[in-house]
Amino acid sequence: MKKAFIQTFGCQMNEHDSRRIETILIREGYSIVSEIQQANLVLINTCSVRKNPENKVYSLLGRLSRMKRKNPDLIIGVGGCVAQQEGEKILKRAKSVDLVFGTDNIFRLPEMLADVKTGKRVIHTDWMPREKKIQNFIPRTEIKTGQTNNAKALIAITKGCDNFCSFCIVPTTRGRLVSREKENILSEAKDLISKGAREIQLLGQNVNAYRAGETGFYELLQAVSDLEGLRRLRFTSPHPNDWNNRLSDLMSTRPVICNQIHLPFQVGSDRILTLMRRGHTTAEYLEKIQYLKQVVPDIALSTDIIVGFPGETEAEFLETLHVIETVRFNLVYAFVYSERPGTRAASMVDDVPQPVKDERLQRLLKVQKTIQSELLDQLIGSTQEILVDGVHPREKAAMIGRNDGNIPFMIPGCDLEIGDMVLVKTRGRRQFSLIGELLN
Repeated sequence: MKKAFIQTFGCQMNEHDSRRIETILIREGYSIVSEIQQANLVLINTCSVRKNPENKVYSLLGRLSRMKRKNPDLIIGVGGCVAQQEGEKILKRAKSVDLVFGTDNIFRLPEMLADVKTGKRVIHTDWMPREKKIQNFIPRTEIKTGQTNNAKALIAITKGCDNFCSFCIVPTTRGRLVSREKENILSEAKDLISKGAREIQLLGQNVNAYRAGETGFYELLQAVSDLEGLRRLRFTSPHPNDWNNRLSDLMSTRPVICNQIHLPFQVGSDRILTLMRRGHTTAEYLEKIQYLKQVVPDIALSTDIIVGFPGETEAEFLETLHVIETVRFNLVYAFVYSERPGTRAASMVDDVPQPVKDERLQRLLKVQKTIQSELLDQLIGSTQEILVDGVHPREKAAMIGRNDGNIPFMIPGCDLEIGDMVLVKTRGRRQFSLIGELLN
């Protein structure tokens, strides 16, 4: 029996790609297993946005090489962004690896596995043509092979990015921006809804830069939100430059579009934003957030922050804290700066000492923890609609799910099905999640 294990690192685009890989492998006769020891094929879908996930990949490859010495028939493959970036270096560094495939080569997996079984070590990191900005990069034969996971589904509407922020490796590992045709996307969305998807999330490295002919991101959101049977629509990640008040107005008038947005601002200093090539100022970002809060008062906000970018002073770090305290994000993903090879920032002097970076990160997280706790406390006593997406991993007779703002809930003492949408009374909270009592 052919058994495959897939380890996914990184963003939701990688999660989407891993689900596509699962579908391809199942079609090739594999069953997908949850324990790596059970597998005779292990694929690692990698992330290189920051150094730490890349280190985890090579650590895992070290463990897999020991498994392969015991089981020479084990096939090991590396895909995703590290594979796209490192290519043949992986084959030289990790002799146990049989195949390396880039972000544009997922659908060639059957061909690659066939070559591996003849004794070859395979590498495919070539790019698909990018001359046309409109490109249905998911083949038509694969549109209806998308999967729902706990009544939720992911749809990639763009791939790649044209922004070239100085710290970001995405244009190197994912290529230049291309968008799928509107009808191509709608066809996939309708299929996923027919398979039980209650919630769809539209994906792109810069999702709101979507443009296919006369259809921009605004028009696409309108069209998807009109689909019969869809209860929730999310998207990630938009760029502040491409966000506008018209999109905020659309969110306010379409109940299907969740009142939640992840809008990275990265840093509060305009000087550092210029060095990052972000293309906006802090004031412009805050103005857009202020308008969004006016028209969508219960909007849940999250963001990305980089601490310790080359040249960042203490005063500039305090500007970042000021933005956090002004906006009051529900969730913050904060990281210390790590140099990525091939980016413009890699040529800058990384002059903020590591202890200073670490200390600033801890200060930031302390401020955010207080804000997040206060925002959660404000929801206690409220009634929330929850999409149930799983069984609680530790509590007996308890389910878990999320509200419109993507805030996690536990519902104790209930007997519900995954995919149910239920009303709960918010009775309390744990550290960063809420406890809801099921209402009849």
